[in-house]
Amino acid sequence: MSATAVSKPAITFTGYQKFVIAVLAFLQFTIILDFMVISPLGAMVMPALEITPQQFGWIVSAYAFSAGASGILAAGFADSFDRKRLLLFFYVGFILGTLLCGVAGDFHLLLGARIVTGVFAGVIGSVVLAIATDLFPMEMRGRVMGLMQSAFASSQILGLPAALYFSNLWDWHAPFIMIVVIGALVGVVIAVKLKPVDAHLSLKQERSAFTHLTATLTEPRHALAFCTTALLATGGYMLMPFGSAFTVNNLKISLDHLPTIYLITGVCSIFIGPVVGRLSDKIGKFPTFLFGTILSIVMVLYYTRLGATPLWGAVVINVLLFLGIFSRMIPSQALMTAIPEITKRGAFNAISSSIQQVSGGVASVIAGALVLQTAGGPLEHFERVGYVVAGAAVISLFFMYRIHKAVPEKTA
Repeated sequence: MSATAVSKPAITFTGYQKFVIAVLAFLQFTIILDFMVISPLGAMVMPALEITPQQFGWIVSAYAFSAGASGILAAGFADSFDRKRLLLFFYVGFILGTLLCGVAGDFHLLLGARIVTGVFAGVIGSVVLAIATDLFPMEMRGRVMGLMQSAFASSQILGLPAALYFSNLWDWHAPFIMIVVIGALVGVVIAVKLKPVDAHLSLKQERSAFTHLTATLTEPRHALAFCTTALLATGGYMLMPFGSAFTVNNLKISLDHLPTIYLITGVCSIFIGPVVGRLSDKIGKFPTFLFGTILSIVMVLYYTRLGATPLWGAVVINVLLFLGIFSRMIPSQALMTAIPEITKRGAFNAISSSIQQVSGGVASVIAGALVLQTAGGPLEHFERVGYVVAGAAVISLFFMYRIHKAVPEKTA
């Protein structure tokens, strides 16, 4: 075999690119932590504010609904500004919304604060993806998405325990104040060190925000990606809400051992993300996605039919489930970044983010309708959720193959 036939080594990151990845990942860490921390604080928030579980449910869901709506509303002008300035504007709004959560003293103030926070946070993820797409070539995006995805795992094993520790030390307001302090420092670093991301402004764009939004929505290639995004959100949003209940009531794992499962899974996920990202750049995004889909289908169908399981078995199953999820999520994100042209990346990502929020909410409702539970008993018909998730995975594989053929990856 000639030397030219050997695959070229992966392109290495420059010092500035490493900085960009680190600051964007840390930013994502604060956003994810803010979104996740409210649920475990429920036991403190409800008695402190004297609210019902239904009212607390509104507090949790208000964030997701406002985030989904803001993505659509922001899509029209998402490509009309320097992406750095747009990121700072929404990040400052997010920090102010979180600060309001940290000083809220009753139900209505906290509900309003979560709505404000969701409005700004709902756009940040799409701006981050647009920046990553603008600054990194296709051959590097798998690794970029893998490293940024590690922020999710870090928020679970580092952020949540710290937030709950401070809430026990003081009160439930403390985690939000902690996020504000960390977020403010990240915002200063972005303002000072991140260079403008404005290459798209020199290119021709639609004259009005409405025209830009409709042009992005009606592009056939985009429609295929939006459908894929909706299907990809199905798995996590259908399985995760019932994860702890299924583990305790069906797998017969003690509540005391739940932190062990989440801790080990989170630690493994920190390493899984970068490895999957590197593989998707080396062997291809679609082959990695294919592997993740097959693994996910097998594990989901097996997992949702399980009975009593030893602790070590539950840990292994959870790690394999996350391996399948990451092996689908990371390459699909990297591959879909190549679909929109540079002048529509912001709008495309904003709409995708909104679709993900809405489809996730719908998936949770469907899962709730499929599963039954008697008082203190196991979850019944959970295997139905597995069938739906597996079916959605098969359809998403077909859609992703079409995207892969429409956006050929550069090969060495």
